[in-house]
This record gives sequence, C-alpha cells and structure tokens, in this order.
Amino acid sequence: MSKSLKPSRRDFLQGAAAVGTATMFHSATSQVFGAESPNERPAFATIGLRNQGWVITRSALAATDVVALADVDANILGATAEKMVKEKKTKKPDTYKDYRKVLDRDDIDAVLIATPDHWHTKIAVEAMYAGKDVYCEKPLTLTIAEGKLIEKVVKETGRVFQVGTMQRSQNNFIKAVALVRSGRIGDLKKVTCGINAFQSSPSIPVAPVPEGLDWDFWLGPAPKVDYRALPKIREGYGGGVPFHSNGHYSFRNWHAYSGGRMTDWGAHHVDIANWAIGDTETGPSKIKPLEFKMATEHKDGYPIAKDCYNSATDFQVQVAMPGGVQMLIKSDGDNGILFEGTKGRFFVNRGKIVGKPVEDLESNPLPSDAMEKVYGGKVTNNHVVNLINGMKARTQPISDVWSHNRMLEICHLSNIAMRLDRELSWDPDKREIIGDEQASTFMARENRKGYEINA
Repeated sequence: MSKSLKPSRRDFLQGAAAVGTATMFHSATSQVFGAESPNERPAFATIGLRNQGWVITRSALAATDVVALADVDANILGATAEKMVKEKKTKKPDTYKDYRKVLDRDDIDAVLIATPDHWHTKIAVEAMYAGKDVYCEKPLTLTIAEGKLIEKVVKETGRVFQVGTMQRSQNNFIKAVALVRSGRIGDLKKVTCGINAFQSSPSIPVAPVPEGLDWDFWLGPAPKVDYRALPKIREGYGGGVPFHSNGHYSFRNWHAYSGGRMTDWGAHHVDIANWAIGDTETGPSKIKPLEFKMATEHKDGYPIAKDCYNSATDFQVQVAMPGGVQMLIKSDGDNGILFEGTKGRFFVNRGKIVGKPVEDLESNPLPSDAMEKVYGGKVTNNHVVNLINGMKARTQPISDVWSHNRMLEICHLSNIAMRLDRELSWDPDKREIIGDEQASTFMARENRKGYEINA
C-alpha cells in the first residue's frame, strides 16, 4: 500500500474500537508496521527513566524509534534525552514531565513504563485506552486487584502487553524450563527461589525536595507524605540522588510504592519457577512464612515507624503448589532457582546453569526445537523485540499479563502473610484469600484523590 493511502493512527484506533475484533487490529497494524522501509519502524515512548527506564529504552532502539520521554524528575529527563543523542546517535526525543502528554499523541504506537511500581497500573490502563501497546516493568502491580484490572483492560482493548520479566527471553532460563518439561529431572518435587535480602535503614529525616523533582507527582496514587532523605549520595547513571530516601532508588523498600525484595527479584525467579512447573493458569493453596524479619515493627500489618524502610529484609516462605510441588522463597543462599525432582536437580541463574542434568546434555541433548517450544517460536534475547513481534502479529508476547499475575499473586500473598505473621489459604480458582477478612483487605489499595484509575 502506498504511503498516501495508509490510514492515520487516529483512523486506525477509532476503527479498531468500533469493530472491536482481533482481525481489525491485525490488519491495521500490519499497515502501520510495514517492514520494508526504515520509516515504518514503530514509534515508542518511555515513561519513567531511572535504572530500567534506560535499559529498556536502549533495547527498544534496536528496532524502534523512541520519539518521546517522560519523567517527573527534570534531571533524569534531560540526562536521558542527551544520552540518546550522544550514545545512540538518535534524534533528540520530545520530553515531558506529564506522561499524559505522551498518551495524547497519535504518532506513538507503544509505551515503555519503568516508573516506581505504584504508578504502573494507572499508566498502563490509560495507555491501553489511548490505543497504545504496552511494555511495563516488573512487578506489574502493587496489589492483586490491580492485576485483575489490567487483565480486564487488555481483554477489552485488544492491546498487546509485555511484562518486563526479561529472564523469559534469556537462554539459561528457557533451557531450564525445557529441562523440567522434558522430564530430565523426573517428577518435579521442589523448587527453591533464592532472591537475596534487603537491608534495613537508619532513621531517615524529612528533607528538602531535590531541585527538579515534582514530589507530589512522584507520589501520585500513593498517600501524601513528606520527602525523606539522608545526605549520602548514590552515584551511577543519573546519580546524585540520596542512597537512603523514600523515593528514587530506594522506593522498593516501602510498602506504599512496592513489595520489597519479594516482588523485585521474586518477580523474576518465582516467574521462571512457575513457568517451569506449568502452573501459569492456577496458583498455590497455602502460603506459610517459616521465618522472617521486617525492617521495622508492624501492628495489624502496618508499620509503626514512618521514618525508615518497612519491607521484609530476611525471609523463608513456603508455598504449596498444585501437584504436591513445594516452593520455597528465601533471602539467603545463592541468587537463582534450584529445581529438584525424582531423578536429579540443577541450579540456574543469570550467570550459569549447572548440575548433572545439564552435564548430561553433552551426550543426550534436548530436541533441537525444545527451547522454541518453550518460547513459543524463535527465541530472541531482546525482550522488547519480542513485544514488537507480538505487535506485528497482534499476539501476546512471552511475558503475558495473565501468567505474570498468577505468579505475582504468590509474591503479594507472601508479603501479606509476613505483614500479618500468619499462614494464608488461597483459592486459585476464585483468586481469593479463604477465611481471613483482614488479610483480604490487603488485596487492594485505594488511590489518592486526583489519581484514581478510570476504568
């Protein structure tokens, strides 16, 4: 089709909404993402730029044009735009403090979301309603209820949605899943996810908001609180921010913005464990904290102190999975996943995959297509490119929201169990906590007025 005859993005989105079918999405998107001309590269924008924001932006530049950036911190916003020009030789992207200006643009096909976790759901839902496909960093949600909402909107809008559990696009982990599914360790009996501990913090005083940071906008859906920070500075890309604070790099340590180490590294390793077990459409029956330590004292599940980190620092949580498989999530030992079956065991992390079943591959290799069967097609080590392939085909990528949420429910429930210091029973069909009204209140969280999710 000649360029002059192509539908505008506004025509495409309005037509797709009116027809409401996958066929319409596939047809129109095939025209938008024609592969023959460099001018047909999809247009992306990144919202939230520290840490993973730059990592996924850099990955996207391999196959897209990143035309816009958004961040509530003017310092990292400007630094990232300059970095794209100097290091990647791109045209300088448009920059915005308010992400909604990105969503208003008709020329942007997809957004990459790398904000703190408490912003993920609101931005993702609004992006889908604005006709954008989505890549959102892990953990996808702050609560179990948010996961259910995102699933509803994906289904309603037909958007393609990739979660940033990029270990699903790394060979070590794909091979690990293939080994388990091929029966190389017999019947799987136990899987241990080592996800490292968090450190507690000293008392963190109220401090002046750093110049260039819109603190109220950073808080967004979370409760209004003062900015806190200690003077020690953390270096690195986009550095010059406090090492201890209730924002920037330290947000994962606070219940209001994240789920601590459990939903940070847990979202990676519990995901691979769940993928290998094959329980991506169901879930656990019981979650039991064997031992744990919180960063500060809690009462009725809420931290008493307001001036220090409050997530779990050390823990061992036992999870009863379907088929009698036992999952152990712990903060000590090697970071990675140990699979144990009736015929052997092996360990995998980002740097290695070791054990006798792995050694046996030299004489008895996996079938040539074993990893492709796990991955659902040709393996790409670029997780963002896997999204782009899904956008072209109008199919969900390797880290879809449904399997991610089933896994993340384990992490959320583990956090609830530790905060309340008791075992929880879970109905994986109804996706509800059984017989514990207090624990059930932790499955959802109300957004601050003015930052509600309109869905």
